Amino acid sequence: MGQRILTVLLPRLPTDRIARIRWGASWRSAGRPEHPPVAISARIRNAMRLCALDELAARVGLRIGQGVAEARACLPELDVIEADPNADLRLLESLADWCGRYTPLVALHGDKALFLDVTGCCHLFGGERALFDDLAARLFHMGFEARLAISATPGLSYAMALSGRQQVLPTGEEAAMLRGLPLAALRLEIAVLDGLAQAGLKRAGDIMDLPRAPLARRFGPAVLTRLDQALGREGEPVSPRLPVAALSAERQLAEPVTGEEDILALAEHLAGNLEETLTQRGLGGLNFALTLYRVDGKVVSITVRSPAPLKTAARIAGLFRERLAAIHDDFDAGYGFETVRLAVLVTGPLAPTQPDFASAGRSDLSLDDFVGKVEARLGGGVIRVPVLNESHVPERASALAPYSRDDSPQRPGWPARLRPMRLFAHPEPVEAIAEVPEGPPITFRWRRTFHRVSRAEGPERIEAEWWIDGEAASPRDYFRIEDQGGRRFWLYREGLYGVGALPPRWFMHGVFA
Repeated sequence: MGQRILTVLLPRLPTDRIARIRWGASWRSAGRPEHPPVAISARIRNAMRLCALDELAARVGLRIGQGVAEARACLPELDVIEADPNADLRLLESLADWCGRYTPLVALHGDKALFLDVTGCCHLFGGERALFDDLAARLFHMGFEARLAISATPGLSYAMALSGRQQVLPTGEEAAMLRGLPLAALRLEIAVLDGLAQAGLKRAGDIMDLPRAPLARRFGPAVLTRLDQALGREGEPVSPRLPVAALSAERQLAEPVTGEEDILALAEHLAGNLEETLTQRGLGGLNFALTLYRVDGKVVSITVRSPAPLKTAARIAGLFRERLAAIHDDFDAGYGFETVRLAVLVTGPLAPTQPDFASAGRSDLSLDDFVGKVEARLGGGVIRVPVLNESHVPERASALAPYSRDDSPQRPGWPARLRPMRLFAHPEPVEAIAEVPEGPPITFRWRRTFHRVSRAEGPERIEAEWWIDGEAASPRDYFRIEDQGGRRFWLYREGLYGVGALPPRWFMHGVFA
């Protein structure tokens, strides 16, 4: 089956956004109340000009690019609203998320159009025509003026929608359709279109049979590129706005659901549908997304992460239960959800395990389950574990990182060293007296307390990291010290006697007990 691209063009997106705010999302189907024409203005070429019009404003003869003062003179009751491109983009992105109910491959095109790659998806909705009609009807009831077209290429679908040819074009009829479309629908620059118009070339059919080399020399290569893209001779990538899930399962409901328990039951059911596929592939899910499509067009997405690959339906549903409990006050079901989709965003190899008699039936007590539920409720990264870094300096040799099975084991190649139970983040200075210059201390004073050493072990020399501390940094000689009270400390001497202008200094870096 060849590629099939559905274009959704929203020519009045800015004014539709204002209308939805004023009169509700169903204002088109319910009927618009009496109101003056609406226009959107923006500063263009150092002047306030009209950049979007609603149906009434366009019907009375106003035009895009017209000055606001001139438009008000022609129509004093005109309601002019300043443009808000960020709000328009957010609305377009929310529509792209909502269109994910038809295909996961949804891309933004410009500021008023969407490309949907519906290849292989149409049979789920009863065919291309059924999908086309369903999408058009839903957008109308959501308050949008939308022009839709389906063809084999993004360029041709967009050209059809822009020209008002709202239809499903069968494969093989691309050239015949393109001949009757205006060149302005091929997304060429204004200067190129003006040059073509001066030469009497206004439709795509006027240039399709012309010699290509002279056409490219006179009007530039973009003309041939757009023509070839529309005919499928040259590829045009459609970059999905969101990454495509590794696996997904979907359920369309006859009646909308609103209860959290019903949603969790559906999540567990969909996870059960994915369990067999994950088992066959020897994979488990690491990141999951539960996407809920509300009947009013809003999309609610709930994501959770497991610290270890997961495939059991009950455990996956348990993560979503904790997440829903955390966002309970912010969870708005509205009039209910009509479509539910569970996607596995990231997978990992599932290590084979052999449970013993004692652990059978107690997987809910595992560390991975505990971490997964805590992070689902409180957020990712709240549980941290110590990991080793590639450094010999003690305060840099370890750090706290988010819990992960890959980060937990110590990295190989480092010799095992005896380190104190409590390592200070910043070494504290001490006053020490050594029997010989290079030997361990015999007495020291730390935090106003005097200690007499009974046993000592060392030194363990650790050189400074010159690429961080500089070439002039002094080495450290560490000693494990036990005082006469049985308390054990980890001290080091920084610097060497006879080297440098300053004498060595002593520091306390940790305690063993």
